Amino acid sequence: MRALKTILIILLALAGLFVILGLMGPKTFRVERSAVIAAPAEVVFNRVGKLAEMKNWGPWQEMDKDQVQTIEGTDGTVGAVWKWEGDTVGKGMQEIVAIEANKSVRTKLTFLEPMEAVNEGTYDLEAMGDSTRITWGLQGENGFVGRVMGVFMDMDKMLGPDFEKGLSNLKGLAEADAKAIAEQKARMVDGFEVNIVDRPAMWYVGERKRVKWSNMEAFFGSTFGKAMGIMQGAGVEPAGAPSGLFYEWNEAKQEADMLAGIPVSASTKDKLKGMTLVEVPAGKAYTIDHYGPYANTEKAHMAIDRKIKADGATMSDVVLEEYITDPGTEPDTAKWLTRVVYPIK
Repeated sequence: MRALKTILIILLALAGLFVILGLMGPKTFRVERSAVIAAPAEVVFNRVGKLAEMKNWGPWQEMDKDQVQTIEGTDGTVGAVWKWEGDTVGKGMQEIVAIEANKSVRTKLTFLEPMEAVNEGTYDLEAMGDSTRITWGLQGENGFVGRVMGVFMDMDKMLGPDFEKGLSNLKGLAEADAKAIAEQKARMVDGFEVNIVDRPAMWYVGERKRVKWSNMEAFFGSTFGKAMGIMQGAGVEPAGAPSGLFYEWNEAKQEADMLAGIPVSASTKDKLKGMTLVEVPAGKAYTIDHYGPYANTEKAHMAIDRKIKADGATMSDVVLEEYITDPGTEPDTAKWLTRVVYPIK
């Protein structure tokens, strides 16, 4: 009896201690971390405002790469839900409950396994010129058992390092995005994206002569047809799109010193007889992809010329137009792709 009485006293004491700890423990919790990212708020928000993007920088993805994840609803809007289930990360879901573009996101996190809990995720963005301060938080209420655990466990110390890792991942992605956007803007001239590329040496089979502007369409048609006939007879395949190579563009006489030709590989060029073969050496070139009628490519040429002058580069002695789209198979002139190419020295 004495032993039983002792056990009961111990159990009552433990129960009393449990109640006391539950009353003493924190009723709520909040964990948050902040970071300053060298990117505008809209760029950072693109990585924060969608559940699919959160997966790319969240710190828990690497913990369980075999977890099953699904997104339901329209991502980036209220009501969208991201569900996950895995041996390491357990089972749960995150739902967007409020969102303000470039400023904040609120989510409801429901944890189902290994233990049940419902918390709130907060993402707040503060614009700081070309940079953004983001504060990522998790908050919720502690149940009675949670209060007891809160006496011994520091949620901030437990989750804080994960938040810091996630923000570090986000910082890397958003700053790379901002850099890419800035580089693209720097390439834009008069609405055209001007790219600088490395081109291999290219051989062209065709005919070079001085052609009046009014006769160019006929010259292209007859020359391309003749070149293709010679190539087919020699069993040679084109190495690219039919092209115009322009050595001089004479406004006064409205004529051009040009070659209409088709690119061929260096290994097959010696099989071709009866037409001119010219080489455009390997090197860097400024390019624009122009969509629209051939007559409208003038603006693309002007944009490249401006960019080359702004960069202090020097043009080579030839300018190319590559006619990527076959007008015979695409009647819509708005879809005709002409690549304008300016090799530089």
